[in-house]
Amino acid sequence: MQLQQLAYFVAVAEVRHFTQAAELLRVAQPSLSKQIRALEGELNVSLFSRARGNITLTPAGEALLPLAKRILADVETARVEVQELAGLRRGRVRLGATPSLCAGLLADVLRRFHDAYPGIQLIVEEGGSRDLVRQLTRGELDLALVILPLHGDPPLDTTPILREYLVVASPAGPEPGGRAAPLPRRSFLRIDDLRNRPLVMFRPGYDLREATIGACRAAGFEPRFAVEGGEMDAVLRFVEVGLGIAVVPSMVLAGRPGLRGTPLVLDEAARRGRHGEGLLRTIALAHRKDVELTHAARAFQDTLETFLVEAGLAGSLPEGVETLVHD
Repeated sequence: MQLQQLAYFVAVAEVRHFTQAAELLRVAQPSLSKQIRALEGELNVSLFSRARGNITLTPAGEALLPLAKRILADVETARVEVQELAGLRRGRVRLGATPSLCAGLLADVLRRFHDAYPGIQLIVEEGGSRDLVRQLTRGELDLALVILPLHGDPPLDTTPILREYLVVASPAGPEPGGRAAPLPRRSFLRIDDLRNRPLVMFRPGYDLREATIGACRAAGFEPRFAVEGGEMDAVLRFVEVGLGIAVVPSMVLAGRPGLRGTPLVLDEAARRGRHGEGLLRTIALAHRKDVELTHAARAFQDTLETFLVEAGLAGSLPEGVETLVHD
């Protein structure tokens, strides 16, 4: 089995067309087909079903695809690692992060890292925590900032770095158009205050979506969606124009005067008068257990942790965010 054959196989599997795959790889189509047949002959299975011009993966092809992607990603990581032996003058970091972090403190960390290592290429993938975990497991990312706890026990090492509080985002002024009764003007809200209120909901794959739905169901009701399927910026804008309210991390409301954030607490904490016990989530830096971090990725981790220590000591972290990294 050759790496070239795996690369050809992955290309065909992704576009489901031999000629298009050959064009993307800049090879002759007969050569690509020959290598695929050689791979099938070595494995003694058919990887593609070629009925009536439609290319689909066989069960064997479906099983091989994630493994082939991981092998190719690991080979690329090894190539980059060897190149970095020159002393962090070249290389890359593939980083995944949730939208709240991309819109918040991550930009400052990336700027500091770029200033220190201008030759290192930074590739940032923005997405929901569960999506990022899948990409990290498949070898498509070097590091990812994800939400704990992880689901399904993926083979990842995690280092908790931040704790952030969740708030209910609502329009700062009167409800536009009078679509719904205004939220109670308290210093905190309970989960039950979301009952029968239109929610703006993130698309599947966002940890916030699952956390909000789970908290509502635990309180004995099914949440009502005014609109769903958005990314972070879209969700905040939908709230601003009065489509509904949303549960979001407190840090994303910085610089948005049109929104108000009200801490969200567990009913038990509210009954006991402990309004400070808000709902929160823990963010961790994760990487695969079976892959050694490259020099560049390790340098980024050091830069991130140093930034958080300094920001925590200076009190400059966004409101509602606490660092879990200490000297």
